[in-house]
Amino acid sequence: MRICYPGSFDPISNGHLDIIKRLAHNFSEVVILISNNINKHYSFTPEERANLIKIATTGIPNVKIDIYSGLVVHYCQKENITLMARGLRNVSDYEAEFNLFQFNRDLDHNIETILLYPSSKNQFVSSSAIKELVTFGADIAKYVPKAIIPYIEAKFKQPQIKQKLL
Repeated sequence: MRICYPGSFDPISNGHLDIIKRLAHNFSEVVILISNNINKHYSFTPEERANLIKIATTGIPNVKIDIYSGLVVHYCQKENITLMARGLRNVSDYEAEFNLFQFNRDLDHNIETILLYPSSKNQFVSSSAIKELVTFGADIAKYVPKAIIPYIEAKFKQPQIKQKLL
């Protein structure tokens, strides 16, 4: 059975990778769908995100990476995928995912959604926190796959601007 794991993955984190590995263990194909959220500002292009995911998932043979700019439920309909996975870290994620589930269910009641929790060491990790950490020179090795760190650092690490206090 195939499953779709949609998200922005800007960039992919160890929390995402944890969920991908667990999905890959239980499903014949995991379609990692780089989707567009109109409420987010992205740092990496969809193609850059696809490349980072490809690097991070090397060695997981049943992963397919795709990019789609429309509604995820429409992608699933087009690809004949009836199961979607979402990651759930905290209560705020729950509220957003619950609303999203209701809309998706209303658009197509044949597409089911399952929620997975990341391991406890990844529950607080978010892509936006990773970007902030690397921008200010913090080590992100615990939060992202090691193979993609150079790409993330190249995008965000800049000399810090020191402000003079008056």
